[in-house]
Amino acid sequence: MKPKHISIRIEQCLTLSRASNCPRRKFGAMLVEPKSNVVLADGYNGGPRGGGRLCGGEVCNRDLQKVESGTRMEIGCHHAESNLICNAARNGVRTLDAWLIVTGEPCMMCAKLIHHSGIAKVLIVDGGYAGANGVDYLTAHGVEVEPHEGPKDPRAKQ
Repeated sequence: MKPKHISIRIEQCLTLSRASNCPRRKFGAMLVEPKSNVVLADGYNGGPRGGGRLCGGEVCNRDLQKVESGTRMEIGCHHAESNLICNAARNGVRTLDAWLIVTGEPCMMCAKLIHHSGIAKVLIVDGGYAGANGVDYLTAHGVEVEPHEGPKDPRAKQ
């Protein structure tokens, strides 16, 4: 993909993240076919399909319970990356050799899904996730990771 197309897709992904109903952090993810620059699927973090929340509403249960970032994945919303992969599967969209653009570093759980779904490259909008993440897992398993500048996580210590 040309740099100008990557830049446009990153902006679209950042816009998509605003659809999230998570009170803590809004993530967006976009699956792209790199040769044709076509968007294949997208996702953002939030509650279950069809409504409902997995969190405490206006305040995240992870914050209320003081759960460390990157741990206890049973608490909180569906992550943008897993939402995207489920959306692709639900609609018969091929993930093999596609690129994923995401507005923060994937957690370990999402990194495993990304790797096992055959996504070849992950473009990460830098600074989006302050917890434990799956970047080392991705690179160790042959998934190319490419950071890109973006807004910083307000929870991260500057």
